[in-house]
Amino acid sequence: MCSPCWQRHPDRQFIRAQGIKTRLVDSPAWFDEFIGYLAVRHCPARACVFISALGRLLEDAEPNHPQALLERARRPGRSMGTLARSLEDFFTGRRLALRTDQEDRLAAGRRQRRVDAAPAELRPAIAAFTESMLRCRERARRAGTRPRSDHTVETAVAIIRDMARFLAAERNRRDWAVVDVHDIEAFLGALPLARKRRLTVLRQFFRFARAQRIVLVDPTRGLSASPYRGFTGQTLDLARQRALFIRWTTDPAVHPHEALLGILALLHAASSHEIRLLRCADVEPTTRTVRLGRRPQPVPLDPASWAVLQRCLQHRTLQHTDNPHVVVTRGTKAGNKPASTAYFTHALDAVGVRPRTVRGTRLIDLVNTMDPKLVADAFGMHATGVLIYLRDYVEESRLEAAAPNP
Repeated sequence: MCSPCWQRHPDRQFIRAQGIKTRLVDSPAWFDEFIGYLAVRHCPARACVFISALGRLLEDAEPNHPQALLERARRPGRSMGTLARSLEDFFTGRRLALRTDQEDRLAAGRRQRRVDAAPAELRPAIAAFTESMLRCRERARRAGTRPRSDHTVETAVAIIRDMARFLAAERNRRDWAVVDVHDIEAFLGALPLARKRRLTVLRQFFRFARAQRIVLVDPTRGLSASPYRGFTGQTLDLARQRALFIRWTTDPAVHPHEALLGILALLHAASSHEIRLLRCADVEPTTRTVRLGRRPQPVPLDPASWAVLQRCLQHRTLQHTDNPHVVVTRGTKAGNKPASTAYFTHALDAVGVRPRTVRGTRLIDLVNTMDPKLVADAFGMHATGVLIYLRDYVEESRLEAAAPNP
């Protein structure tokens, strides 16, 4: 057999595994099953690379139980390596080991990079505030309440970092103690739409700073967020919606993931989070319904939406993956995790719109033509959450259409 044919031979990884197994004094009980797990997820050449690396780990003098083996297989740095990820998914799926702290390490690195980006004079207070939020999160976990997520902590640190850079560059402030209310107003005025979120984080930071004697007076005291809580995002007009509908339902060149995200957001007001976590088990072919997020009832799909979903499922079949999610990318087809949030954020870049814009357009139309409480019950939202999409005026065309005939 020539070298190119041997490289593509389907039994190559099993022959390599058999050679390693004969050299081992005590072969693990899960070894053969893991070889089959790799064989269905990777090509023979790549599977052989992983099997050879696994063999070197099993032949050293270290313990070979799953948890210790998983820790030794990890690579230093921001990525722990494909072999370690495969071992983690395999062991945790069979309850042989616990998940690693890789996500915690990545989150700690993101927080540290945000702290390091602040000016040196203002950096120690930001670092202390970050540690305070982490301690509060640990107390919340022990108490069984709702702890802050990594995303919430990172967002708060990023806001304080932006405030510190603004003070140093625009206001010539090198000490938190000299910050006054005018500095806070100038910072909040730079992004009016983010005023409420920024002010909430600034209040938390300056309460902490005052308790630690970093400042004597809280400059955010007395400030209020904008009283208007209505929808301020962009929407799509009817002509644009029709053009997008035609593109996502008739153009075969459009990527199936773009079409699925766009059509479900346009017709069913599905969020990126709901589609990101959509699993194949949530699809019911007999009734042509899907379960989206926290919606209390399955969502019936129209023929156009069902056709787009079937096209996405066919694309998933061609990837030969065991990932349970409907949307599977090159980075997730070998594992069980959903696609990243950033992938869905840029999924509609080809048409120049954001997923939240498409979803907001549909919600505005539903809330203003139906009872908001019915919309909240159907979508699993809070009753007050849909009121921001309720406009304070009625289109004249609707009034003319509803006028009684003389």
